[in-house]
Amino acid sequence: MKNGKIKNVKKEVLSDNWYTLNKYTYNYQKEDGSWEIHEREAYDRGNGAAILLYNKLKGTVILTRQFRMPTYVNGNETGMMIEVCAGLLDGDHPEECIRKEVEEETGYKVHDVKKVFECYMSPGSVTEILYFFIGAYEEKMKISEGGGAEDETENIEVLELSFQKALDMMNSGEIRDAKTIMLLQYAALHGTISSKQ
Repeated sequence: MKNGKIKNVKKEVLSDNWYTLNKYTYNYQKEDGSWEIHEREAYDRGNGAAILLYNKLKGTVILTRQFRMPTYVNGNETGMMIEVCAGLLDGDHPEECIRKEVEEETGYKVHDVKKVFECYMSPGSVTEILYFFIGAYEEKMKISEGGGAEDETENIEVLELSFQKALDMMNSGEIRDAKTIMLLQYAALHGTISSKQ
């Protein structure tokens, strides 16, 4: 459904280096019926998918650790972030994307994944929709060491943690990544995995 309070949208590309930064100028109708001009910038990096891998029997989850430059320049002294496995869709269906990312980043080959929700991650400035999944893993699914795609210079460390330890790290602030916090909370709220083991 179109928003009738928006008209005359004009787009100007400000940067097309890594992803795309656009400037939008448009007319917005206020509650009193008058119109005003708005200017907003929106960063388009594509849509993505994220997954919490869990082993119910062991009471564990698979997370990753890698360097994130934006956090480094904004107060994270090491720049290292603990996160769930995630990646950009790059034209793939979200389920196909996340299975591929799991294999590249963690070395596990999972088949059954369940989409649990989707959301805009930073709607004031970024266009991205992130599709959230959960998926069970077992040791027999491990086919490589993971670490990320060779050509993407990701240098990902794979972590297997107890679910309780992951929750503790979230509560202490050691885990500060939004998508990871959201999936850990989802798993806790829905009893996906016990935190008592």
